[in-house]
Amino acid sequence: MTALPEARRIHDFVGVGLGPFNLGLAALTEPIAELDGVFLESKPDFEWHSGMFLDGAHLQTPFMSDLVTLADPTSPYSFLNYLKEKGRLYPFYIRENFYPLRVEYDDYCRWAAGRLSSVRFGTTVTEVTYEEGDGKDGVYVVHTEGGETFHARHLVLGTGTTPYLPEACRGLGGDFLHNARYMHRKAELQKKKSITIVGSGQSAAEIYHELLAEIDVHGYELNWVTRSPRFFPLEYTKLTLEMTSPDYIDYFRALPEETRYRLEKQQKGLFKGINSDLIDSIFDLLYQKNVASGDRPVPTRLLTNSSLNSARHEDGGYTLGFRQDEQGKDFEIRSEGLVLATGYHYTPPAFLAPVRDRLRFDGHGRFDVARNYAVDTTGRGVFLQNAGVHTHSITSPDLGMGAYRNSCIIRELLGAEYYPVEKSIAFQEFAA
Repeated sequence: MTALPEARRIHDFVGVGLGPFNLGLAALTEPIAELDGVFLESKPDFEWHSGMFLDGAHLQTPFMSDLVTLADPTSPYSFLNYLKEKGRLYPFYIRENFYPLRVEYDDYCRWAAGRLSSVRFGTTVTEVTYEEGDGKDGVYVVHTEGGETFHARHLVLGTGTTPYLPEACRGLGGDFLHNARYMHRKAELQKKKSITIVGSGQSAAEIYHELLAEIDVHGYELNWVTRSPRFFPLEYTKLTLEMTSPDYIDYFRALPEETRYRLEKQQKGLFKGINSDLIDSIFDLLYQKNVASGDRPVPTRLLTNSSLNSARHEDGGYTLGFRQDEQGKDFEIRSEGLVLATGYHYTPPAFLAPVRDRLRFDGHGRFDVARNYAVDTTGRGVFLQNAGVHTHSITSPDLGMGAYRNSCIIRELLGAEYYPVEKSIAFQEFAA
């Protein structure tokens, strides 16, 4: 059967953006003959946090949190099949480490993307409109930069998050960088006489550890400042991990909105903390460096409870104003280099403006994400990947829950369950 020209073809769905979650959806829908979808990505190729490919950096979730395995362990797009094709399955087995290297996971995603017929790179979406149907459901019209249009009954949003800058640094001049660009700018950064890292999570810790390891080679001063009361470890006990479950989604989703927002702030340590082994390695490295330096302390400082309130770029460097929150005291740090490891933030894509009246928002102005991951007024037309910590808690950014969410979305697209969707997996009870 000859395929219709794109201008006349109505897809079952269009996925916009191609991070790991939409890439997983592409892999899981590839064998489903009843579903016709296309995925549009503005970048020329798959890219996943390439600015944080530090030597030895690895995922904080096991290899089973790949694109497909927790939905379909027999899928040809699994991480284990990738290893087999690359000739690394036995070395990975002998390594006896469940956590893939970050650069390895990126290569795995590129490998999968290269085998999927539904993926279109170099295609930038500029606008989404809606055409009412004649006695039937209408269709979304996805307009692209090149003038091509795609029609679909459903949308799946996977545009991801963007680097977050503290208010004090918005509009700040100079060559400061967000950690998303760290590896691309590392050599330039290490030429400076002083470097300050601002942030509290895994990325800040990885960068600090790497720069500390080379501090005596380059001779810079190194500061790490966090507003957190301490350097919180990622909580990774097994009963806590049960919170990444359909059971906890049901519990969390049913809570009042204000309670969910309060918990969102309190639960950051469950998915934004630092690997405990890395914390220990930082301490050991500090001890080693100070022993080697003799009577001269290593020129580094670690400061907690300190919020960044102001920043000025002047005389080839930065004057950073902090407040020690527990003491209520202000202080300044002068630094030539500045790295902001301040996380990421989700903003609804501008291309959705023409269909905003079809989307649901909560009392805080964020997407009101339904239990089935829909964000539109029909409850089955537009689905959201990630960006739902305020509605689905820590399961939203967790790579291991991506296959579960995609199984739910596929069930909604088909009107029937294709991949078994778990209802309850936890030993503990979350609700009274």
